[in-house]
Amino acid sequence: MKTFSENKKITINLFRMSKACFLLPLVFLSFSINAEDTSYLELEDMTVNARMRSEKVQEVPMSITHYSSENIDDAKIDRISDFIRLTPNVSLSESQSIGTSFLTIRGISQVRNGEPPVATVIDGVLQTNSRQFPRELYDIESIEVLRGPQGALYGRNAVGGAILINTRQPTNEWESHWRFGYGQADEYLTQATISGALIEDELLLRLSGRYLEHEGYLNNSFLQQKVDYKEDLSFKGQLKWLASERLNVDLNFKLSREKAGGLNFTHQPTLLGADNASLDPTLAEPFDFTHQGADQVTRNFTANNLGKSEREMEEVSLKVEYFADFATLTSISSWHRVEESVLGDQFPYTAGLTRSLFGGALVVDGGQSQFVDMNIFSQEFRITSDDDEDFRWVLGAYFLSTERFISTTSSDDKGLGLIKIERQPTTDSRNPTSSFLGDDNDNTAWAVFANFAYDLTADLEASFAMRYDSDRRRQTVSSFNTSGEPNAVNKKTFSKFQPLVALRYQLLPEISMYGSWGIGFHSGQFNQNGVGAVAAKIGLEGVEDVTKSEETENFELGFKSEWFNKQLQINGSFFVTEQKNRPYFVFLGEINGQVLVNIDEVEIIGGELEINNRWMEGLDSYVSFGYTSSNIEKYTLNPSLVSSYAPYIPEYTFNAGLQYRTPLNQWLGFFGRVDFERRGKQFWDPENSTARSAINLLNLKVGFEDPNKNWSLMFLLDNATDEKYNSEWVAGGFSHSAQPRNWHVDFQISF
Repeated sequence: MKTFSENKKITINLFRMSKACFLLPLVFLSFSINAEDTSYLELEDMTVNARMRSEKVQEVPMSITHYSSENIDDAKIDRISDFIRLTPNVSLSESQSIGTSFLTIRGISQVRNGEPPVATVIDGVLQTNSRQFPRELYDIESIEVLRGPQGALYGRNAVGGAILINTRQPTNEWESHWRFGYGQADEYLTQATISGALIEDELLLRLSGRYLEHEGYLNNSFLQQKVDYKEDLSFKGQLKWLASERLNVDLNFKLSREKAGGLNFTHQPTLLGADNASLDPTLAEPFDFTHQGADQVTRNFTANNLGKSEREMEEVSLKVEYFADFATLTSISSWHRVEESVLGDQFPYTAGLTRSLFGGALVVDGGQSQFVDMNIFSQEFRITSDDDEDFRWVLGAYFLSTERFISTTSSDDKGLGLIKIERQPTTDSRNPTSSFLGDDNDNTAWAVFANFAYDLTADLEASFAMRYDSDRRRQTVSSFNTSGEPNAVNKKTFSKFQPLVALRYQLLPEISMYGSWGIGFHSGQFNQNGVGAVAAKIGLEGVEDVTKSEETENFELGFKSEWFNKQLQINGSFFVTEQKNRPYFVFLGEINGQVLVNIDEVEIIGGELEINNRWMEGLDSYVSFGYTSSNIEKYTLNPSLVSSYAPYIPEYTFNAGLQYRTPLNQWLGFFGRVDFERRGKQFWDPENSTARSAINLLNLKVGFEDPNKNWSLMFLLDNATDEKYNSEWVAGGFSHSAQPRNWHVDFQISF
């Protein structure tokens, strides 16, 4: 728990940071008055769609980090985690399976089996489930990371922010792009894009595909196999019909098939025998629970079952835009299907079998699995006024229908392999199911929203956004459930009005300041049936079959500035967030139950500072710092934890990078880039039982390219210092190691 001196130190640091955020631009002002004309060195004047219309990023009154297509190529952003590591006050932990990750943005965190704390929008389509979030990224035009509640614009999952991803558009001229890679662990990468006009100026097509395979970096010494192998095949296409000067129609389709390792955990208190694979049979007690900690890292695994994770995703969307005289009318329809399964060893993740005796102690090893199958349909209608008016507005409506089945099982391990379980358990003698929890969730949500911005004066803009979300959830419990009430039907509706108010003032032509206040809302959800009653029997108060809605209230002050003829950008923000009903994951061993509970009240204070600079032609740098302090103010499940830090929140993030490119002659150029990330101390549970110390990650990229960017040959080194750390640590001593240092060679060519 925090002491008085710690709280005082936090307050002082935040005060100093807020002063720096607002005074730092003034330090540069005196230099910029007499600066030489360096307009040819201007940083890119980026535009974003954060408020559902095209605006310059420096003019939007919110904290935004934007990545253009050139940034994405230069930084080798190939997956979600690649741009997260470059972004202040945002972190990502990847663990368990292909579709499992834990995003934290400004102290608002995702939990296992919970929905994401951000709205992720890809090509205008909202991704509604966290299992859609971790994915390969390719042929991407731009990425926007919006920090702070965005529910007024993007709905019930935008409690912490929003991430907007846009793919590259079809071209009128035929072109193709190819990419080939080879790396450590026999990694093979092939990627291709072709784009052009089927009917010139009328019907345009873009097709992209990507295949990635590697054998893995982490070893299972008992099986003599790699555990973190991966195979990914993805494909997407876009057909754009320019029907007339007023009507555009876009048809998008995406699919992916992925196979990878899963459930690669170690149990730190487990005492292994001489073979370093099984429990020590000479011990009366095979566990030492004093032997655990978030800094204790194991890159070797001993389970007798190789974990397997598979995911299939299919997405189709249709976007229709009509450009009327007074506004743009937009319709976006989408259908998604996501199926994911994970199968592997169970606690304590050794080569032991079910119900083995060790020194007189009964240890229940075994197998476990989880299966999720979702069908998602959404429809959005939007009317957007012209951009060049003093009064700008957006009006819209949204509908969502989700059908989701989820099952979680445990099984007896007979040493004959594990059987994948989907919608019902098995009595197969090779691997009989010992517990089964399953349910169908049929959810229907709708929303209406509006966004208004008005130029009160030439230098002062006021904006107001609002959205009302209603989310009706219906859970039908499987007849095969081994606990709870089979065939039970549970219903619950969650709703919230979410406003966002902002003022932006243009202090000087190059400096603007803004302030905002907003409400965020994250719909509640059902736990698997019966967990509340089981928890009550063992004395755990506050565990229920349904979790409450998460709500946030956010106050923010910030500035955006440009210096030396736009050669330098400095942006900063300071925020205070009051969070209610923060979700947190706990495990009930009595029923092998994965449960979400609510931490009643949490206060979060922090801020960001971002500096981008172009030192000279070809030489760019960035530095960003994010700070987050959290304090649990009320926790019904365990009142003694009041004043503790909230879990999954790095105390700070520090990101810095330097990039240099220069032509060596008319056909050959040099490129070099260094990216550094330092992630501060982080607790994993409300008990603050152990903290992962700050980690330092260094990535390098160097090679040669065509000055006209028609081809490039690059060598990349990720985690160059081979930092050894856990990507996740779960209370009780369950650790999941992050990947070690690895290298890649990458070749790209365009025609």
